[in-house]
Amino acid sequence: QVQVVESGGGSVQTGGSLRLSCEASGNNHRGACMGWFRQAPGKPREAVAALYHGAGNTYYADSVKGRFTVSRDEAKDTLYLQMNNLKPEDTAMYYCAADPKPCIIATISSRYWGQGTQVNVSS
Repeated sequence: QVQVVESGGGSVQTGGSLRLSCEASGNNHRGACMGWFRQAPGKPREAVAALYHGAGNTYYADSVKGRFTVSRDEAKDTLYLQMNNLKPEDTAMYYCAADPKPCIIATISSRYWGQGTQVNVSS
């Protein structure tokens, strides 16, 4: 089992920045596939950014390309999401998801989810 805990959300104005963190723990968290997802009120949950396991490749939603950067500190078992040039449409609850090995990339169907951290961007 893998536990994930998100942190770093908050309220910023348009153009501001936030850095989200997701710490993984548990019996099978080493090398787990992890990714960031978000859900705005009245909208389905969507993938934001994720790392492909072992390949160093990344996935970004088109809406965040060039503004968000996903990274991972293997030593700390922590996934980060640096969000720059935030827009009001980025307002959502941001979730971290994880799948234990073997895995390719975290998806909407990932097995383990955190409680989420709220991001609010005002115009």
